[in-house]
Amino acid sequence: MKFFVDSADVPAIAELNDLGMVDGVTTNPSLILKSGRDILEVTKEICSIVSGPVSAEVVALTAPEMIAEGRKLAALAPNIAVKVPLTWDGLKACKVLSGEGFMVNVTLCFSVNQALIAAKAGATFISPFVGRLDDINLDGLDLIGDIRTVYDNYDYKTQILAASIRTANHVKDCALIGADVITAPPGVIKSLASHVLTDKGLEQFLKDWAKTGQKIL
Repeated sequence: MKFFVDSADVPAIAELNDLGMVDGVTTNPSLILKSGRDILEVTKEICSIVSGPVSAEVVALTAPEMIAEGRKLAALAPNIAVKVPLTWDGLKACKVLSGEGFMVNVTLCFSVNQALIAAKAGATFISPFVGRLDDINLDGLDLIGDIRTVYDNYDYKTQILAASIRTANHVKDCALIGADVITAPPGVIKSLASHVLTDKGLEQFLKDWAKTGQKIL
């Protein structure tokens, strides 16, 4: 399973990239706002660090405007994935942009039917939001599993990019279900290394080592 970092924080992305933990990056208007930087400037910098897809989101609401914005964003770097919302106009933009050879990430997916029509419109990635479904007492992971079944039934090549990932368990469960990609904040990705028994074992090893009176350096 691929790991995308859901962030526009360049130092955080670079740190994870240096460890080989980054297969791509996703951004959105909220993350751009949080970064405090110009969207074109920060997106181009992220693309220079990361070799995989970098999702940059359009903000227009009509297909012609989305297409124009998408082309401008795609011109920033060859690894840009244009991110469009799962609306009828977004699907129209997806069809045109994917037809022109650009990667397209269709976002804000909350149903299997939405995922199905996004695949038919040529989406490179579909982004179902796990955590936001959990927020309204629906199981976001069930949606990932259902999309996986439908895509496998008909051999759709659109990659399932599980978004709104908030916990280490979300990551594990998406991997078990067969999501192609998860996108998560840097903190969630770092949390995958944590386990209480690892901490406990290390503490005991250090206590025993101290008793030996030895040094390695």
